[in-house]
Order: sequence, then C-alpha cells, then structure tokens
Amino acid sequence: MSNRDCPHVRIKICGITRMPDLDAAVAAGADAVGMVFYPGSSRAVTLAQARELRRAVPAFVNVVALFVNASAQEVRAVLDEVGPDLLQFHGDESPDYCRGFAHRYMRAFRVGGPGLASSGQVLEACRQYHDASAWLFDSYSAGYGGSGLALDAALLDCVRNEPESRPLVLAGGLRPENVRERIQSIHPYAVDVSSGVEDSPGIKSAEKINAFIQAVRAS
Repeated sequence: MSNRDCPHVRIKICGITRMPDLDAAVAAGADAVGMVFYPGSSRAVTLAQARELRRAVPAFVNVVALFVNASAQEVRAVLDEVGPDLLQFHGDESPDYCRGFAHRYMRAFRVGGPGLASSGQVLEACRQYHDASAWLFDSYSAGYGGSGLALDAALLDCVRNEPESRPLVLAGGLRPENVRERIQSIHPYAVDVSSGVEDSPGIKSAEKINAFIQAVRAS
C-alpha cells in the first residue's frame, strides 16, 4: 500500500516524559508514543522513567524509543529493560548499525541539510535503509532530535513517487493549526509531533494533544 492509499493516518506523540502526558495521548487516541533516550534533549528520560511509563501503556499502543548516535550497549539496555515496539534512529546511524539489533526500526532524515538538500539526494539516502519499517522526515537544524521547524515538501517529491518507498512519517513544525493542511499536501502514512502539543519543552498539553488528533482525524 502506498502512503497516498492509506485511509488512516497514524499518529505518534513523541517526547513523553510524564504519566499525565502519556494518559492524555492514549485517551485522545494516539497510535504510538515516543520516549527520547538522547541526553541532549529536554525531553530525555532515564531507564527508570521509561520502565514506569512503559508499564502504563495499554495494548495496541506502540512504544517508540528514539536514539541519537547512541552506543549499541545503550540501545540494547533500552531493548532489554523497556521493551519498545520500534526503534527510531535520529542521528548519523549507518544502515548496518540500524539493522544490527534485529528489531524493527524507523530511520529519521533531517532534510534540507548537508547531503539532503535536493529531492534526489533524499531518495538516495533513504534507499540505503530499505528494510526500515518507516522513513521519518524532519527539517534540518544544527542540533539533533526534532527541529520544530516545517520542512520543504518539495524535498520529498522523489520519495513520494518511489515505488519501493517505505511508509512516510511526517514530522517538523506540526501543530493542531497546520497538520490537516500538511497531510492533504504530502499524504503521509503517519505524523509525529512533540513540541507542537506542548506548553513548555517536555510538558505536554492535553488540550493541544486532543486538538491535534482531532485535526488529523478530520483530514
């Protein structure tokens, strides 16, 4: 099934750090929640925090563990102690590294930056991760993790037209006010939001989560 043919856009609420925010995401109907294991992020969680949150996630809601250039030992510790459903690699991880854990993974691309400045370059980079469960696209920023900035949709043209494309996950600058328009323009398989549903870094807003999910469902 192509991204365009997918009748139901999946929703991931990323950067979950607190139980009330997890409860709000689940109650609003999120398909997945993300936990960040990158010390440089204001949304980073410890293994102890992640284990507690993981135990509270109900059936049929996926848990995604986000890493940025982590050591293999760090990733395996999260796999063993938290048991995420999906790994998300958001740094400079090689294809061999990503597939070395024998676990489903999603590869993130910060489009618009070095080596990803054209639609063709983006597709060539994506093809190296042909076994990924999804390709996630965020806009480029100097730091790692989510940028909070909207990406140039034209940079995804080749990926969207690629017959062997993996499911496309749209991130970067999404908010309740603009997500419907972005979905109608790009036709992603899923959307991934963090700062767009927050009151402050790492502190989610139940009202914004609800508004975001309602906007996606209405698209």
